[in-house]
Amino acid sequence: MRPLTPHDAWVYDPADGRYNRLVTLPYPARTERLWRDDQIYDLVVGIGYNMEPVIAGAGSAIFLHIARPSFSATEGCTAVGREVLTGLIPLLGPGSTITIGA
Repeated sequence: MRPLTPHDAWVYDPADGRYNRLVTLPYPARTERLWRDDQIYDLVVGIGYNMEPVIAGAGSAIFLHIARPSFSATEGCTAVGREVLTGLIPLLGPGSTITIGA
């Protein structure tokens, strides 16, 4: 666990060798900036999907993060209320498993 910085980003370019990894900006490949003005990444948990091994094109940047006030759809992540995530994070540690189901 660590605080984000304004230069943190996640590589979503499957042609890049750091695909589905945290990088520091500036970075030459396509990335998602993690430092956001809308506060949905004020608390963010990396789900660990497609991590070991990373398979190019199999999906990247799958996070559990704070939902928008409207609880509108995410771009592939799972979002919950700030208070839910605040209560969950202290329970997580190495080896924790999160099951996402309907």
